[in-house]
Amino acid sequence: MSYFWPFLASFGLSVGLTAIIRPLAVKFGIVDKPDAVRRLHARPTPLLGGWAVLVAILAVLLWQRQVLVAGNLTYEHWLGVALGAVLLMVGGTLDDKYDLSSSQQIIWPVLACLAVIAGGVGIEKITNPLSGLIFLNQWQIPLGVWGGHAHYFNVIADSFTFVWLMGMIFTTKLLDGLDGLSSGVGAVGALIIFLFTVTTRYYQPDIALAALVLAGALLGFLVWNWHPAKIFIGDGGSLLIGFALGVLSIISGGKIAIALLVMGLPILDVVWTFIRRWSRGKNPLRAADRGHLHFKLLDSGLGPRRTVIVYCGLAALFGLSALFLQSRGKLLALLILGGVMLVMIIWFAWLDKKEKIT
Repeated sequence: MSYFWPFLASFGLSVGLTAIIRPLAVKFGIVDKPDAVRRLHARPTPLLGGWAVLVAILAVLLWQRQVLVAGNLTYEHWLGVALGAVLLMVGGTLDDKYDLSSSQQIIWPVLACLAVIAGGVGIEKITNPLSGLIFLNQWQIPLGVWGGHAHYFNVIADSFTFVWLMGMIFTTKLLDGLDGLSSGVGAVGALIIFLFTVTTRYYQPDIALAALVLAGALLGFLVWNWHPAKIFIGDGGSLLIGFALGVLSIISGGKIAIALLVMGLPILDVVWTFIRRWSRGKNPLRAADRGHLHFKLLDSGLGPRRTVIVYCGLAALFGLSALFLQSRGKLLALLILGGVMLVMIIWFAWLDKKEKIT
């Protein structure tokens, strides 16, 4: 029951706040207009749904703030995370309104990741799939003392954290192509992390609470975002989902493998997208196309709802496997997931070639 009320509160707040934000987005002209190519909705649809998700999360976590510092994390850690989330939403809102250039867009994710690192959140060690642990905090540069604590720049650990968060942020940004896709997969990821952190072996009530609150807020938004969507999460919201999952995987003790299994298909799709666009001499972040896996599934006749269900189902299947597998088992699951993605790429490439011939 201690988890039920925060979950219900974040869900309810997200539903209610989304209802308030919809007309505001229309009033200020922050809407997504259909183009019959990638934007397949029937009419201009409000953006800014990510603000409902963020405000719901921050409000409930503020209410439950004592639980958040019951473990190893401090208010300084959470403040860095909150600041990073707000920066992402501000930058995303500006992009939704003014269509920022690539160089302007990337400023906000960079600042968000630096805010998290400045708050003291980082990956100190990761599990070696073969044996033991790999420590990343052995090379430190002193930065000074503030807030009563000595601060260091951990060259390897902080760099790894930065790259990891940036990767997760842009994975969900590029995933946001169908109604309910990014919010649905994000909710599944948050629920997997919640289940992982309430088990006896890895019991972390502070992380479990944060993960469940995130899941509640995303599911509340999904009420409005399910096909046909009445509002979109917006650029800031899509960035926020990957950011939140990336942070949770770090502060839960470097559970990178869990996040990789949950987000494995979208991550591999992003890698393939970057390779495909670079090979054609295009900017991977700006050259939008219909080469994403979710568009291929959509074009195959699966439909938007079933495509989202397939993505969420695979995320849940591989994510839940992490609860029962040891390090080598997780590595094997990641290899299987990579194989699934490779088969899909070959299959759809063959279909494209066949259509061009005929």
